[in-house]
Amino acid sequence: MHGRPSGVPAGPPGGVPVPGGPAPGAELFCDESGYEGENLVGGITDVFAHASVAVPAADAADCIRELRDRIRSPATVYKANHLQREKHRGTMLWFLGPDGPLPGRARVHLTEKAFFAVARIVDLLVSGTDPADAPAMLRGARARGPAGALYREGPVVYGRPRWQAFLASFNELMWINTRRGAETSADGFFRLADELHRAGAPGEAGRVLALVRQARPRADALRTALLEDPRTVPALDSLLPALAAAVAYWGRDGAPVAVVHDRQTALTEERTARLHEVCRPPRAHLLGLRFVDAESDPRVQLADFLAGLARKRASDALAGLADPELDELLRPYVAADSAWGDARSWALLDPGPARRAGLTTA
Repeated sequence: MHGRPSGVPAGPPGGVPVPGGPAPGAELFCDESGYEGENLVGGITDVFAHASVAVPAADAADCIRELRDRIRSPATVYKANHLQREKHRGTMLWFLGPDGPLPGRARVHLTEKAFFAVARIVDLLVSGTDPADAPAMLRGARARGPAGALYREGPVVYGRPRWQAFLASFNELMWINTRRGAETSADGFFRLADELHRAGAPGEAGRVLALVRQARPRADALRTALLEDPRTVPALDSLLPALAAAVAYWGRDGAPVAVVHDRQTALTEERTARLHEVCRPPRAHLLGLRFVDAESDPRVQLADFLAGLARKRASDALAGLADPELDELLRPYVAADSAWGDARSWALLDPGPARRAGLTTA
């Protein structure tokens, strides 16, 4: 299989469906890379990627056979890191390119974790958004407005070490689980907010931080609600918004979407029920969600490859590493509503004029 199985032409940027690609409504096959639950600051990865593909089973199986023929690894299950090895770069470029299986039939949603943390500070403490609010979940994080200003100006005005400590403190404050319980109070976070405020900041960042300092009652109430019912939607979870965005995108015009996802313990029964509530017409239409082991379905394996490749490249772009050849091939798959704040790296990943959700880096 040295050409794309169905001959579907490459689509325009942002994963926008094209003539000959999947019709509105689809059976989606999904996997992720870089997910660390609610750990957004100081974790192993700085990017979370969630990929969804709508590739026929026969085409996906052909692709896996092609990859095995090209890579010739004895591994039972191939992962994205097989494609990322320098000796297999040509295979990686084929997989993402116009002759591979994905153009017009795949999408990857990227979350820059540090920006997502800043966006949640603004959403939860300034705007008072419910973490399970359906419109907010589908609206996602935006690099414009108060969150974008705070993200851009914070490290510059307050210094990166103090800024990182502030974000880490917020992460601790809102990261609730049964093992950690209530061990973190709001005192440390609001003490840091006071210190930053006293340091002074002009413009939008200073205005937003002043509002954050006044949000102690809101933070206490949210922590209490999360502690009383840990089954609720986590305040800092990035998986549910990314999955909801995939359903809304592929189910445009209200068409029903069924999702097949690699097994993921974070998608509990309660959170799956919440996903169904979020993805109800007219916002979206989730027909069903079932789980499989990635190695048992080649379509989920393709999603695993795309998520892993996109996460690694996005992380490298954040670090200032250039790879224009790979960026050109990856851009058409990147979701325009990705939660991204860094303007320099987004300029490399930006799907371009197909942006339909208003994400900007200005």
